[in-house]
Amino acid sequence: MKQNSMLAMILAGGRGSRLHDLTNKVAKPAVSYGGKYRIVDFPLSNCANSGIDVVGVLTQYESVLLNSYVAAGGRWGLDAKDSGVYVLPPREKADAGLDVYRGTADAISQNIDFIDSFAPEYLLILSGDHIYKMNYAKMLAFHKECKADATIAVIEVPMKEASRFGIMNTDGETDQIVEFEEKPAQPKSNLASMGIYIFNWKLLRKLLLADMKDPNSNHDFGKDIIPTLLNDGKRLFAYRFKGYWKDVGTIDSLWEANMDLLSPDNELDLSDPTWKIYTEDVSALPHYIGAEADIKNAYITQGCVIEGEVKNSVLFTGAKVGAGAKIIDSVLMPGVVVEEGAVVNRALVANDIHIGKNAVVGSADSEHIELVAKRVKGAE
Repeated sequence: MKQNSMLAMILAGGRGSRLHDLTNKVAKPAVSYGGKYRIVDFPLSNCANSGIDVVGVLTQYESVLLNSYVAAGGRWGLDAKDSGVYVLPPREKADAGLDVYRGTADAISQNIDFIDSFAPEYLLILSGDHIYKMNYAKMLAFHKECKADATIAVIEVPMKEASRFGIMNTDGETDQIVEFEEKPAQPKSNLASMGIYIFNWKLLRKLLLADMKDPNSNHDFGKDIIPTLLNDGKRLFAYRFKGYWKDVGTIDSLWEANMDLLSPDNELDLSDPTWKIYTEDVSALPHYIGAEADIKNAYITQGCVIEGEVKNSVLFTGAKVGAGAKIIDSVLMPGVVVEEGAVVNRALVANDIHIGKNAVVGSADSEHIELVAKRVKGAE
């Protein structure tokens, strides 16, 4: 690895319980998004586009599909000599006999030997479950310019929502962090942590070794490592990110992130040739639109067959909509089949689900998006 280089570690072990049935058998970062992508494609593509050659992906729950998916580093151009994507499951066992990390910092601590083998000067730590495009090389340049010990990416959120996030309070001039508050009841600023960190590796390594021995630690970056750095008088800086960023931790937010693709001024722009989002190359026929089909404001992926009505909706690879069926304000994940006459309204339909003839799912008046994760029988 090059001198003064940066290695990336993606924390992809979250259970994703708020996505309910979508993550019963699939790790959250492997959940489908945007027609043909998976959530983990975004941090991996950001690494590839930022010139980061080595990426460790720390997996944990329901990780079989995720492990095999990310091991194919060529999808992101990370299969050349001296580069690669490495799948890193937990090495320690929890009390129940399950592989588990005790916290975000513990996930890194268990892989110190792996990181040391590349001797990086800087370590980039990423969450594996957010949708965004970001140039980590620019963040590293900021880190070096500030002579920082650690740099934390932040995004401005509405003040009324700030209590949901880890909040960075800065000096207001150089954006040096003076205080970190985890989900404060009375937030002092709206600079929310994005879960993206750059650390000087030698310093972080010392902290992690001490943290592993501390029986009172949560072994967590937000609760332990960052407060320790601040208490020790280290130089921490907030790197302000401007652009699209979405935490897709709930059914509503995953639906919203897909709906955002329908906006003509959507900042994510998945077709931007200068910052490609790489993914699995699935073989599928071009989409087919029937003579009687009625389509308005839709995002349609290859392999779709549409003979009914689709309005303000996103259809993933291979979705099929029968004659007379209506898809309104909805997301159909890969392989969904909606038979003739069925109505889907304000719903997110999981992979390969079959909705029978004349069935009705979802409602235009519902407060939350309905997740359809089981076959729906048609009307008799």
